[in-house]
Amino acid sequence: MGKTAFVFPGQGAQALGMGKDAYEASDSVKQLFEQANHILGIDLTTLIFEGPEEALKQTANTQPALLTVSAAYLKLLEGSGLQADYVAGHSLGEYSALVAAGALSFEDAVRIVRARGQYMEQAVPSGQGAMAAVLGAEREALSSLCESISANGTGVELANVNCPGQIVVSGTAAGVQAVVEQGKEIGAKRVISLEVSGPFHSSLMKPAAEKLADTLATASWQDASVPVVANVTAKEATSASELRELLVEQVYSPVLWEDSVRYLIGQGVDTFVEIGSGTVLAGLIKKIDRSVRVISVNSVAALEALKAE
Repeated sequence: MGKTAFVFPGQGAQALGMGKDAYEASDSVKQLFEQANHILGIDLTTLIFEGPEEALKQTANTQPALLTVSAAYLKLLEGSGLQADYVAGHSLGEYSALVAAGALSFEDAVRIVRARGQYMEQAVPSGQGAMAAVLGAEREALSSLCESISANGTGVELANVNCPGQIVVSGTAAGVQAVVEQGKEIGAKRVISLEVSGPFHSSLMKPAAEKLADTLATASWQDASVPVVANVTAKEATSASELRELLVEQVYSPVLWEDSVRYLIGQGVDTFVEIGSGTVLAGLIKKIDRSVRVISVNSVAALEALKAE
């Protein structure tokens, strides 16, 4: 029997109205949303269901919104008898994975990711940092290009190694612009500037990481009940102290998503269950390995179909 991994999406997966069917289907999900509203002191529920979209896109709102929606579908999934052998999440999604593994309570997680979003927005003054998606380039070639650009004092680094041919770079606005201009020289088909409020997963985020370390220390941590494959190492961890340290590093380190998925497949995982808004991870996993099964639990209907199998 193959193994199952629960995986959780990160920023970019948000959509107005996400999770509304789960909210309407279950009192315990309704309580989750109400808990989030109460902890954050904002009406997160209305923001997720009705917008405005501009407000939902703000990092400090997007992060708790996506976490809450992933937790909502996770709660509905709990009754299905489907169990995870491993969990992982893409960037912000790692917090949902930690909730799924029992390392962090939902209450602590929603409070922490709100703060994480605020710290990330504050770390670099607006316009000084940027991110871009590089399509069709080899990882080593892109890494070398980033190093040569950074040597001129305009720092740019790999931020998300998503799947073969899709890597996001992050850093100073000038550094990212240089990748946009020189990407073709290393075989990139396209380089697309991303609409983000900061250079996430670059060393420019170290000020945010320091603040985050203090906030993470205020949570009550448990060892994970199932192994968590961390973005920073693409290896599994279960100890509370290690998981916490990895979250601090994650803010300024590349998200090794492709490596994480390959690691999981190497451990015998042949079914990935994406839990939360959208199908971003399903698309990436299929580009990494077509032979595995990927199920997206992003609606009550999808969950019912899964239970009916």
